[in-house]
Amino acid sequence: MKIGIATIVDYKNYGNRLQNYALQEVLKSLGAEVETIVNQPYRPEDNRSALVRYMERMKELGIKGNVSRVSEKLKGDPKEKLLNEKKRQFKEFSDKYINETDYTVDPLAIPNTLRDQYDFFVTGSDQVWNPTYRKGSPFDFLAFAPVNKRVAYAPSFGVATIPDEFKENYTKWLSECASLSVREDAGAQIIESLTGRQAPVLVDPTLLLSKNDWLTFAKPAKVKPQNKYLLTYYLGKLANDKQELIQEVAKEHDLQIVNLADYDDADFYTLTPDEFVDMINSAAVFFTDSFHGAVFSILLEKPFVVFERVSKVPSMNSRIDTLLNKFELIDRKFEAINKDNLFDIDYSHISPILEKERNKSLSYLNQAFQ
Repeated sequence: MKIGIATIVDYKNYGNRLQNYALQEVLKSLGAEVETIVNQPYRPEDNRSALVRYMERMKELGIKGNVSRVSEKLKGDPKEKLLNEKKRQFKEFSDKYINETDYTVDPLAIPNTLRDQYDFFVTGSDQVWNPTYRKGSPFDFLAFAPVNKRVAYAPSFGVATIPDEFKENYTKWLSECASLSVREDAGAQIIESLTGRQAPVLVDPTLLLSKNDWLTFAKPAKVKPQNKYLLTYYLGKLANDKQELIQEVAKEHDLQIVNLADYDDADFYTLTPDEFVDMINSAAVFFTDSFHGAVFSILLEKPFVVFERVSKVPSMNSRIDTLLNKFELIDRKFEAINKDNLFDIDYSHISPILEKERNKSLSYLNQAFQ
């Protein structure tokens, strides 16, 4: 059995690379030969001229923004250099751990031969159905493949509602999917409202691998602190009260603060996904607004605090709420935390929940590949 994974291929996002690797390993454990189909982001044709788009961008940046942009281009933007180095290392990681196609598929020109190269296609997990990020790409819904070959494993919509402009296509593609599942409760509600179908809510593929699997996979970074440290990884902006809590905890417990998504912490910004896992495992406490940050905290049984992400891009905190509710850890949200119970976390109830969810997911996949 040969399976093609259709997912976001993002050489700078930890959760993306780790869920891709995990799904591949789970499918391999079922006896399949697995490839991830490298694909470009879907960009529907923009009828505006290049000049109009440029002028809109100039207006959006304003005078200060444009002066800063020109200045950075003249001297070389250090943030861009760091990001490029991160992408390079993530690509090396992917070459080592993920079996990717040696070609790239353009969603606007999917070759007719692709449908016949695999026995099944699996879309997910990640936010492949997020209309903000992916613009309603037919590739992400496997619209190019025969209906009986389409399997969705715990994909996420990443938004609370689907904009009207996408509803017709989403309804059609979701209705046609032979095996349909989703990652969060709100996603199941979207599917039911559009198609009337009841889609099971399955855990992210990273949760299908054991703690020992991930510890074997993890790799210590050369820059890993020798002393105890407080780890942060947040993708949105952090409000003052959250920053103050982090500073207070670090001071009270004599912890070094390590930030994984901060350009100012250049040594840690470019860590690879296997180093990311080790950094979480070795941290005294972990603060994050990342879904996969919360996932690995649970898998590795670490004290952690989850913030709601603050971002210009519409986000759906239902992903994290579903995760925390499922594992009875809703009290790890920032709103419920105080410094007295920060390190006091009981994981004794997690094992039977994990076993139940893993069995549910493997049963779904086995049935989908009949």
